[in-house]
Amino acid sequence: MIGVFFNRSVSPVNLILLYTSDFKGPHHVRISGRRFQHMRSVHKAQVGERFRVGVLNGLIGLGEVTVLTDQYLELRVQLNQAPPKPLPLRLIMALPRPKMLKRTLETVATLGVKELWLINSYRVDKSYWSTPILHADTLREHLLLGLEQAGDTRLPNVYLRKRFKPFVEDELPAIARNTRALVAHPYDATPCPAATAEPTTLAIGPEGGFIAYEVNKLREAGLEPIHLGPRILRVETAVPVLLSRLFPLAL
Repeated sequence: MIGVFFNRSVSPVNLILLYTSDFKGPHHVRISGRRFQHMRSVHKAQVGERFRVGVLNGLIGLGEVTVLTDQYLELRVQLNQAPPKPLPLRLIMALPRPKMLKRTLETVATLGVKELWLINSYRVDKSYWSTPILHADTLREHLLLGLEQAGDTRLPNVYLRKRFKPFVEDELPAIARNTRALVAHPYDATPCPAATAEPTTLAIGPEGGFIAYEVNKLREAGLEPIHLGPRILRVETAVPVLLSRLFPLAL
């Protein structure tokens, strides 16, 4: 019976992420909470309707609603596809202001980034490090929203570094080793290189950019400054533009 219903149409919605705790059997899951409310109120889920589903950090497939109540719904699922390939990227970003951080987390997860380092910089306000968005549960929530949008299941790893110099001197050289190592900087830089699938380390500064001292330290760690042209972009715009320029669309 499992293979039969997947020949029928599927609701064109974002991926429904499943967790191992949802499974009541090999092909049977129960969903409650935020995901249930979203499927019920936004997607108007009905018994017999099919949705794209995927297990967090696992396979993707399809699920058919078999039970619908006021508190939960149940799906019969078949998981047989690998998630999209991750970008071969280690992304290093000066911590954005909180409002922008939410969007940035969702954007990088949507674009396939799996390793994100949030670091300090001279132009990062100290208050940014106190935002509740950096709490583990909230970080995870925004990353999951990005995965759902992209139809991906692999959760990115996020690392926080509150001191710029120790990170750049003690950790960054090893992170950048054997990769195409770049720092986005609008001045005294070469044009953005052509798209390639090679492993890459990319550093992006705060609003206003890295100061000269920081750029020099990043150079010493092996990163080459690059630019996107004469226009100065906001961080939330620069991230997708840079990634679309640096990596093939078919990756």
